[in-house]
Amino acid sequence: MNDKPGLLVLCTGNSARSQMAASFFRHYAGDRFHVLSADTEPAERVHPLTVEVMREKGVDLSTTEPVDYRDIEDGAVQILVIVCDGASKSCPAAFLGDDTERLLWPFDDPAALEGSTEEKLTGFRRIRDEIEPKIRDWAA
Repeated sequence: MNDKPGLLVLCTGNSARSQMAASFFRHYAGDRFHVLSADTEPAERVHPLTVEVMREKGVDLSTTEPVDYRDIEDGAVQILVIVCDGASKSCPAAFLGDDTERLLWPFDDPAALEGSTEEKLTGFRRIRDEIEPKIRDWAA
């Protein structure tokens, strides 16, 4: 059991937005929270463009794998941050206890972007750059 309050970033696939957000939570508030990241509908892997745009920020997600929310220990979450509307609608009741703070911060899904690799990369960077200041400001 961790001695810091648990902060879970939840999304549907845990391959892009939640991985980015969890990385920024660890950077800006990891000294105060045990940061977890999980999904409601497991993806097979972290999206390669997520790995690339986070590498640009000095974060290595190359060996990170998506986590199913059912693998999170009961009672481990005091703050739930949902980063997509899909997860908000299918949010597991286990994370909605009376003492769980719930934040809904939906961001566009970069994995759903279409176009060339460069256009997708631009979209992943845009979303990453929307997520970071939201977390930095909250952590302050």
